Amino acid sequence: MWTVEPLEVTLEERCELERRVRAQTTPHRDRQRARVVLLAADGVRGRQIAREVGLSAQAVCKWRIRFRDHGLDGLEDAPRAGRPPLYGPTDRLVLMAKVTSEHPEFSAQWSHSELHEAMVDAGVPISASQIGRILAKDDVRPHKVEGWLTRRDTPEFWERAADVCGLYLSPPENAVVLSIDEKTGIQAKSRKHPTTPVRPGRPARQEFEYVRHGTASLLACLDVQTGTVKARDIARNNSVNFISFLEELDEKIDPSLEVHVVLDNGSSHTSKATTAWFGEHPRFVVHYTPKHASWLNQVECFFSILTRKVLRRGEFSSRQDLVDKMMAFIAHYSESAKPFRWVYDAKVAA
Repeated sequence: MWTVEPLEVTLEERCELERRVRAQTTPHRDRQRARVVLLAADGVRGRQIAREVGLSAQAVCKWRIRFRDHGLDGLEDAPRAGRPPLYGPTDRLVLMAKVTSEHPEFSAQWSHSELHEAMVDAGVPISASQIGRILAKDDVRPHKVEGWLTRRDTPEFWERAADVCGLYLSPPENAVVLSIDEKTGIQAKSRKHPTTPVRPGRPARQEFEYVRHGTASLLACLDVQTGTVKARDIARNNSVNFISFLEELDEKIDPSLEVHVVLDNGSSHTSKATTAWFGEHPRFVVHYTPKHASWLNQVECFFSILTRKVLRRGEFSSRQDLVDKMMAFIAHYSESAKPFRWVYDAKVAA
């Protein structure tokens, strides 16, 4: 009876083939081919290999010969020609140049149809759908834009940031640390139709249309060491109202304590009148946050809480109703307030 000699497999090749058989991530076809070679190396007949591996006898013979002639490389699929590309590298470069360097004549951003027209004018009649596929493959998204704020990375920025963070992390003795800012343009809105309450399997449903009843502005002060908040409704955000608020704080705070105030660079905080008032009250020590870094002002954290808890889903029948509900929330919040746990120190990594 005619037989086939066992395949010659080196130790390194056997180790690699056995690894492919064991590995959970090996593709099924690669595992089959590795088993064919290992069984053939052990002298198993071709038909029996075909039954065990699940291939035809012709396929077993093919992979035996491929391995004999080319080793492990022979177990890889041969390159497939496929359909030739309709648009070559030059056409794609023209498309990318238009997307990344040019702008449409009458629009603020490219659409696929506008790119199609521009490419036709450039002598490349590529369809809008094909343009979409090419851009998606290269992860180019002309319909999206991300915003950022450029700030100057200067020593002054980090000095101010470290000064403010130092107050939070190590408050001075015999002193009060206050974080003050305004929240302006708060809209008093009520829904045109009643909101339906939450039900099993369905969230609350809020009418999209609303009725405006004016706007309100809030001037708030957060005690960094206790977490309590004091606030006042103001008609305008100007130095007159700000100084009046400072005078109210000056009367209520123990005269023996120094007052450290954290402010951003708003006009009411840096006006001549405000600067003069601070000059007349030396126990008030002002710490300005760096420009474009008002997030270092802790009262902004409270404004975020106020927005989530009261404003975002609240309904207000009038401006006064809005003010009353905000003040009621602030009083309730201060009863059980705790200081924020601040960990950022604004130190520049060496």
